[in-house]
Amino acid sequence: MFFIDALELEGLGNRSYLAGGAHTAVAVDPPRDVDQVLAVAARRGVRISHVVETHVHNDYVSGGLDLARLTGAAYLVPAAARVSFDRTPVHDGDTVTVDVGIALRALATPGHTPHHTSYVLEERGAAVAVFTGGSLLIGTVGRPDLVEPRLTEELARAQHASAHRLAAELPDETEVLPTHGFGSFCSSAQADGDATTIGKEKVGNDALVQDVDAFVAGLLAGLDDVPAYYAHMGPANAAGPAPVDLTAPPVADAADIAARLAAGEWVVDLRNRIAFARGHVAGSFNFEADGKIATYLAWLIPWGKPVTLLAESPEQLAQAQRELARVGIDRPAAAATGTPAEWISANEELRSFPRATFADLADLAALDPYEHRIVLDVRRDSERADGWIKDSIHIPIHQLHRRRRELPAGVVWVHCAGGMRAGIAASLLDAAGRDVVAVDDSFDAARSAGLPMVTGPRSDS
Repeated sequence: MFFIDALELEGLGNRSYLAGGAHTAVAVDPPRDVDQVLAVAARRGVRISHVVETHVHNDYVSGGLDLARLTGAAYLVPAAARVSFDRTPVHDGDTVTVDVGIALRALATPGHTPHHTSYVLEERGAAVAVFTGGSLLIGTVGRPDLVEPRLTEELARAQHASAHRLAAELPDETEVLPTHGFGSFCSSAQADGDATTIGKEKVGNDALVQDVDAFVAGLLAGLDDVPAYYAHMGPANAAGPAPVDLTAPPVADAADIAARLAAGEWVVDLRNRIAFARGHVAGSFNFEADGKIATYLAWLIPWGKPVTLLAESPEQLAQAQRELARVGIDRPAAAATGTPAEWISANEELRSFPRATFADLADLAALDPYEHRIVLDVRRDSERADGWIKDSIHIPIHQLHRRRRELPAGVVWVHCAGGMRAGIAASLLDAAGRDVVAVDDSFDAARSAGLPMVTGPRSDS
């Protein structure tokens, strides 16, 4: 009998897998913090004999090389991937034995990258599951625009062909186990559901129900912004990442925090946005530990900028450090735990700003329709295209830090789709000395609150 265990990387919207039999197993697309994979193997009582990569990842630092070193496992990487370390090159059709009666067969599925490879898990010669990485996802496919702009259309067409190859060569009951699609920006769309099979994808995935021209046109039209830190992930993985270091960073006191702020370093408060708005160190930024901290902090921070983390507890700090290491922010410059009052000197005061709902914004407009209000929408272009508040200014969250001077003078009411990104944006503006109100509300409430809305082609504002 075989087993398959999925490791959820919720902050990144990815999954990694450990699969095998009674004695040995294979790890698929492991994260940087390989202790998780080792713990699953220990619970199963199996030895990791193989570590495989479906592709050179663009959205996180792989733990594959380190895991293979630690376990002595064979490290399988697609042969066409250009890497700078020793590995076992994998070609289309290659098969390895994982355990008695259990094998893994490579199946070339280019599209997400030119070298992308899926792996079919077979039990006594019959396909039972396929690890599809960034190829066929749940209801969608991996995006084809992360390698080279000139290759995007070619790779989009390859995605279509690869999806059809998987559908043609595997039984309908074969379980589809992708790495991306659970919130990762490597996916061309959000996954539709939590589990799927080849048969289900045949009737619900655009790559399998549309002709190639219609599929490519729709795929390319729906591509969204690429997180800036992706530019650093591929090269890091191709070079061979160093082992992760999760030891505690140096402790920062109030004087050290103030000095780091004065030096232009980033001081990041990990508390929830409600607590942050109520009181925080002046100049600090709010990236909630329970939000997508790895994605958004890595996206916004100038690459290589020292970061100091402020946390409520050692546990919150350790989890954030782990998530940041997955995207190459390896070592916080310093850290502190406790409360904001402990992070400032006796002659300093905490900063705060108000939170509101869309109903509050509508009430303000009703009281004085002529008062000038700055409404800032920090959603992505694709979100705004579905509708926006009339006269609102649009600056996506990942552009705000460098474009904040475009905002006119006055109080800025900042919103996103649900509140988390508005909290980040409010902290960036507050640190820059702006008066800000964080609209902590679902955007669906904007229309029901009576705010004037615009729909149709996206405006430039």
